[in-house]
Amino acid sequence: MKKVLIFIFFVLLVFSLLMISAQGKTTRTFSPYVDADGNIRVPLNYRTEWAFLGTWAVASKQEKGRIEGFHNVYTQPGTIEAYRKTGKFPDGAILVKELLKTKTGSMTTGEVSWGTEIAGWFVVIKDTQNRFKGNRLWGDGWGWALFNADSPTNTVTEDYKNDCIPCHLPAKKTDWAYVHGYPVLAMDSKSADLKKSEMQSGSDIFNANCATCHAG
Repeated sequence: MKKVLIFIFFVLLVFSLLMISAQGKTTRTFSPYVDADGNIRVPLNYRTEWAFLGTWAVASKQEKGRIEGFHNVYTQPGTIEAYRKTGKFPDGAILVKELLKTKTGSMTTGEVSWGTEIAGWFVVIKDTQNRFKGNRLWGDGWGWALFNADSPTNTVTEDYKNDCIPCHLPAKKTDWAYVHGYPVLAMDSKSADLKKSEMQSGSDIFNANCATCHAG
């Protein structure tokens, strides 16, 4: 009986150690959106909790003058502050490019396009330590992953060198990111907030520029 109890204790001890090891493997990463193997997922809270960087309007190749997609880009608030200080993206910085479908129609301001449903996401995560050597989603200082709208945890990217780098070659000198489309990164934080004496009241601006179209 004593030997049986010792055996059971030993089995439970080994099982506990294996569980702790497994948990450590999934949690010991530099980002909550990357697992220990380098798999990337979309941060689902980016719209409500993250900072907006900018929008790219993608023109239609078939129909001149029509916008076929909006690409809205978000990042963690701390990324903006760090970039303003150093001119570099900090380790763990994430850029989420939300790919939106569009509709176009006539409004009081003229022909207008607006974003509708999400078509997918493109996510890049800064990695200054080259953590995932041999992983084809990681390299050149970033993790790269494109997702379809119906699967925010499974990327369709197979090899970033073939699937991502060709589109980002023109931005190689700025760490593969088209930072000229994100003016908030270049803004001096001290000048980000206008003095009250330099601002018109919201009602004055509305009455002068908006009231006619929004009277109803």
